[in-house]
Amino acid sequence: MNTETQPAAPAPQPGLSQHSFLQLMWLASPALPIGGFSYSEGLEAAINAALVTTEKEAANWLVQQLHLTQSRGDMAVIAQAVAAWQQHDLPRVAALNQWVRTTRETSELRLQTEQMGRSLTDWLRNRHADAPEHHNAIAWLAAQDASYPVAFAFAAFCTGAAPRDALLAFAFGWAENMVQAAIKAVPLGQSAGQRILAKLTQEIPQAVDHALALPDSGRQAFSPMLAILSAQHEHQYSRLFRS
Repeated sequence: MNTETQPAAPAPQPGLSQHSFLQLMWLASPALPIGGFSYSEGLEAAINAALVTTEKEAANWLVQQLHLTQSRGDMAVIAQAVAAWQQHDLPRVAALNQWVRTTRETSELRLQTEQMGRSLTDWLRNRHADAPEHHNAIAWLAAQDASYPVAFAFAAFCTGAAPRDALLAFAFGWAENMVQAAIKAVPLGQSAGQRILAKLTQEIPQAVDHALALPDSGRQAFSPMLAILSAQHEHQYSRLFRS
């Protein structure tokens, strides 16, 4: 008879369930068919203006964009919208959606959030066709012409994820998509792209924490250089991206 003490089974770890984790990975994937690959969010215009011409400049540009625009704008909206969806507070969600739509500083940036929001709503309709508990909310998203951050917040809510986990997934998906835009437009090699992505992943937790801490009065969409470049991009003669 073996009397040796057997190792204790590992204690369950708190955090996301496997299902929620995999669903968030799915949402963060640039392969999600919502058109994210079509947009550079001003990066192509910065390249055309010779503001971004090297790996280092691309990395610095994207880190600044993460902290100055994403964290203080869309990511803060997502954090607040996930909480609102958890409380079934549609007036709050509607107010956040209106804020996103009215604070886009150029037509191409507004068209981006509208198109990606509609595409994600369509994806959600197909994804949850057999989940009648979500049908009314998805119909509401379609009727509101939901912006991308608000639609993403609902998709994250459906996974059961907490706001912080939702923001980590969103930020990584944004970073991966933007790195791919930089690889194509600067242009850069794949190894350079991986180095930029590594730098962004180091910055993402801080950006997420900042977004989570922002009150309504702390959200902002004031990015004058990005707005100027986006306006110029709307009339740029040769371009790969829609923003």
